[in-house]
Amino acid sequence: MVAVDGPAGSGKSSVSRAAAKALGFDYQDTGAAYRAFALHAVQQNVDLDDPAAVVKTLPTFAYEIGIDPDDHYVRVDGVDVTDEIRTPRVTASVAHVAKLPEVRHYLVDLFRGIIAGTSKPGIVTEGRDITTVVAPNAQVRILLTASEEARMARRSAEITGQSAEETARQLSKRDQQDSKVVDFMTAAEGVTTLDSTNLDFDQTVQAVVELVRSIATAPVAEG
Repeated sequence: MVAVDGPAGSGKSSVSRAAAKALGFDYQDTGAAYRAFALHAVQQNVDLDDPAAVVKTLPTFAYEIGIDPDDHYVRVDGVDVTDEIRTPRVTASVAHVAKLPEVRHYLVDLFRGIIAGTSKPGIVTEGRDITTVVAPNAQVRILLTASEEARMARRSAEITGQSAEETARQLSKRDQQDSKVVDFMTAAEGVTTLDSTNLDFDQTVQAVVELVRSIATAPVAEG
């Protein structure tokens, strides 16, 4: 399996999905689950500032994700929410639920179950604490990063109807919030850092694919 971490705007979702397709692997976007759960909590009229109330909704969270990179979808209670979880309302709610240890533990178990259930030769799983918490024993562990300027430019290109200043503010705020929960800016031991600041999208995907293939074919040391 391939574990990919990285900050907001590093391109880890689109790069991981394209790399999975090139490798013939499945693809899991763990951030989608946090977004989907935030949407679920909002739809249940839960006070997001009440941790106990948020945690209480976990057992009713019926989550499905399409892990085929050519058929990606997210469903909650059988309803397709692939687009809805990317709305500003959900984005503003994610930090409230993602910081709760009970939520993180619950979703980590869910992620591991999905990883174990893949029928393909491998799966690329990306998010915030994949290389250290979700899959610390993954055969390939990557920290995909880029300069703050590059990440802001990429995120601005993805979002329409929003100023560059607002995009930069949101990206910086999200990094600050998430850094209180997990360290996604420093590569843990055994994790390869891939800096995509000076690489375009295709070059970044190719770098990931080549890294995976080189590690997969490397001889195992004896002794």
